[in-house]
Amino acid sequence: MSNYDLVIIGGGPGGYNAAIRAGQLGMKVACVEGRETLGGTCLNVGCIPSKALLHASEAYEDSTSGAFAQMGIVGQATLDLERMMAHKAEGVNGLTKGVEFLFRKNKVDWIKGWGRLDGQGRVQVASIDGTEQLLQAKDVIIATGSVPTPLAGVNIDNRRILDSTGALSIPEVPGHLVVIGAGVIGLELGSVWRRLGAKVTVVEYLDRICPGMDDETAKAFQKVLANQGMAFKLGHKVTSATASDSGVTLALEPSAGGDAIPLDADYVLVAIGRKPYTEGLNLESIGLELGQRGVLAHDGHYGAGVDCVWVIGDVTTGLMLAHKAEDEAIACVERIHGKKAEVNYDAIPSVIYTRPEVATVGKTEQQLKAEGRAYKVGKFPFLANSRAKVNHETEGFVKVLADAETDRVLGVHMIGPSVSEMIGEYCVAMEFSASSEDIALTCHPHPTRSEALRQAAMDVEGWAMQV
Repeated sequence: MSNYDLVIIGGGPGGYNAAIRAGQLGMKVACVEGRETLGGTCLNVGCIPSKALLHASEAYEDSTSGAFAQMGIVGQATLDLERMMAHKAEGVNGLTKGVEFLFRKNKVDWIKGWGRLDGQGRVQVASIDGTEQLLQAKDVIIATGSVPTPLAGVNIDNRRILDSTGALSIPEVPGHLVVIGAGVIGLELGSVWRRLGAKVTVVEYLDRICPGMDDETAKAFQKVLANQGMAFKLGHKVTSATASDSGVTLALEPSAGGDAIPLDADYVLVAIGRKPYTEGLNLESIGLELGQRGVLAHDGHYGAGVDCVWVIGDVTTGLMLAHKAEDEAIACVERIHGKKAEVNYDAIPSVIYTRPEVATVGKTEQQLKAEGRAYKVGKFPFLANSRAKVNHETEGFVKVLADAETDRVLGVHMIGPSVSEMIGEYCVAMEFSASSEDIALTCHPHPTRSEALRQAAMDVEGWAMQV
């Protein structure tokens, strides 16, 4: 039996960042991960490979749509899908090896296997080579992440009916790809295959895309995607799917009730969300029970309700985001170490990496109205931003919501070029309780897209200068 200060079950963004921080703080730490590589869903079959395909497909579309020709770059590229997939794999491999290096640098033991609880302070590991080993720890963090949510009546085989992992490796460009679910994953991966030449239809149970997003931003986003050629069947549900060697036939019904209609596709992507992954953890050995929707709830400071057991990331409450898991990892480990660490959940951004991108942080207008809170709105279109205009990236806007009395920034919603890289400015502003005036009076470099952030803040008080 090996003894540790801390054992972490799961090597994704929550788990590996917790392990690294614990190593920095001088703790003896082990991270249990059964994949062949570290990084969890994010690095292996999520955030990183999808961004590689998003970037590559954008470059391909630029070369075939006339965007390059408009700038005097003549000649059309051809698609080598096999090479594009290899490009994706190269990026993933490099980053997962990087996490291994960071483990060695910070003296973290990677225990290669699948961990399960075995009573208080004990983790049993079924190693990859078939052996078992027992780890003893003062504290245990559960960071096992999440898996795709299945859909009743639809059998995911990752041949014709795919989850998000399968959709990253389709062996051909589909003639018709149907995406079930109009959320982040479905829209990102749908946009990849649309750019590569597929017809894409998105089926959504609700009468809108991106539930939870600011209404105005979601409507503008859907309009942009529709203009790009993505079709939407909102207010519909899929009740069954029949796959063959050559395609899939779906049965669709209106969400409000009505007759079923068939919809044929070459491939189907089921992207209706994700659920916490707790299978095989043997939670009952320490008296730990799952909460609503299979979540392992915490006490507000990541304690699982059982002494010396902690939960972070997708397996617990809140948004399922890699950077949220990372923040929780740092705060949790520092609390174990005796520090007073917190996560400001009001300043955690969300991003959709389509083109244009969508980035948000804080409250939506609908949330502020529901709270009865008086607020002001400032907006600025990228059409009026000089850098966006000369780059032919004028779709979208920046929208700032500020308290009507104090001017404190309460929420920011952007759709436009590179907004994923710019939302961090408003995260910092909100972390320090900044007012919209603070941003409006801060010098931004010209010409940059970031000037739109300042102009939107100026517009909160009606003095945007570039429109």
